[in-house]
Amino acid sequence: MMTTTTQRLLDLAAAAPASHDEDLVLLLREASELYQQGFADLRDTVAARFAGLSGGDLVAAATAAGMPCDASQDRDELVLLLALAEWEMTPAALAYSEMAQDAARRGVCLIPEE
Repeated sequence: MMTTTTQRLLDLAAAAPASHDEDLVLLLREASELYQQGFADLRDTVAARFAGLSGGDLVAAATAAGMPCDASQDRDELVLLLALAEWEMTPAALAYSEMAQDAARRGVCLIPEE
């Protein structure tokens, strides 16, 4: 049985509270990769869904989705905003965000301190 990106992210988020230090970093790293892949896949889907819309219609759609934008932004930026608005509400993105926030509260982060 193949695990979906969402299911794997949910599994990682469920395992994170019991993980510490380097184990938690490994979970975060895998979850981050899955998060980025899931977002990229959704961005492609959103681009296809909105392919026929004009720039003005994309601005209106992004604004309606609660994403600040303006007519000076190019099509790719507007599609990215639309995808982000949709992605942030998915179970996968929500699980990753909570996982990363919990890890940060415990002093674990993927960004190295300088």
